[in-house]
Amino acid sequence: MRISGFTFLRNGQMLGYPFEESIKSILPIVDEFIIALGPCEDETQSMIEAIGDEKIKIIHTQWNEVMRERGYVYGQQKMIAQFNCTGDWAFYLEADEVVHEDDLQKIVEAMKRYKDDERVEALLFDYIHFYGNANSYLDSPGWYRRAPRIIKNSVRSYAPDGLFWLVLASNKIGRYPNAALTGAKMYHYGWVRSEEQMNLKSEKVQKYWNKEHKKIDYSQIDPSIIKKFNGTHPKVVQEWLPKAKGVFQADPNHALTRREKKHRLMKKLEELFGLELSKKHYRLIK
Repeated sequence: MRISGFTFLRNGQMLGYPFEESIKSILPIVDEFIIALGPCEDETQSMIEAIGDEKIKIIHTQWNEVMRERGYVYGQQKMIAQFNCTGDWAFYLEADEVVHEDDLQKIVEAMKRYKDDERVEALLFDYIHFYGNANSYLDSPGWYRRAPRIIKNSVRSYAPDGLFWLVLASNKIGRYPNAALTGAKMYHYGWVRSEEQMNLKSEKVQKYWNKEHKKIDYSQIDPSIIKKFNGTHPKVVQEWLPKAKGVFQADPNHALTRREKKHRLMKKLEELFGLELSKKHYRLIK
């Protein structure tokens, strides 16, 4: 069984991504790691090269600066990397996602188990969305709790944006992939970087989503969804994590948006009826 890792990246250093840690987190289990690297204004390329692993292969790309449709440029870059994967499985990581070393063997075992199972097209991870600092994560149906990050390289798939895949079940119709659980977690650190870096990222990328940048203030969030993290972080990311004590404190006077009110109601329904109402970009295969 051959495993390919892949990602796309641009200005990772400038925008505060833990991309080195992300790449390193799965290098022990992949046979190659493909990076579609867009034009950078920082030291991202030299930082990747300094990792010094022969498994890493950089593909230099251009970004479509006139495309404004819902992150489709991200989908294009994701697929450039995926189309260069040669493994049985293609393992996608966004540059702010890190895998725990304790889960690596579990992931490999899932790939072995489902490699020849025609029902299974992709593999799922349970997400931990850290917010504000490394001691805090978000629990809300407004933040997806599971997502596929590994897909069979034999499946006819494409990405409308960077987040998810569609499988071409026929020549014209796309659907979410049929996916099985790995039992592993994905540690998402995008909202742990500094507010300055997050705002810079927003200024740089919102145009690709046909949106205008709006100033980001971490304190302006529903306080009820912030929970204390009691686990351990992957070893590879621990030095990168900003030092902080206690759970992140949101503004107690924050006025809930319509979207946040909707998610509070959904959370109550989950608790009352044992539901799971977060967005699902997959079909679960048991």
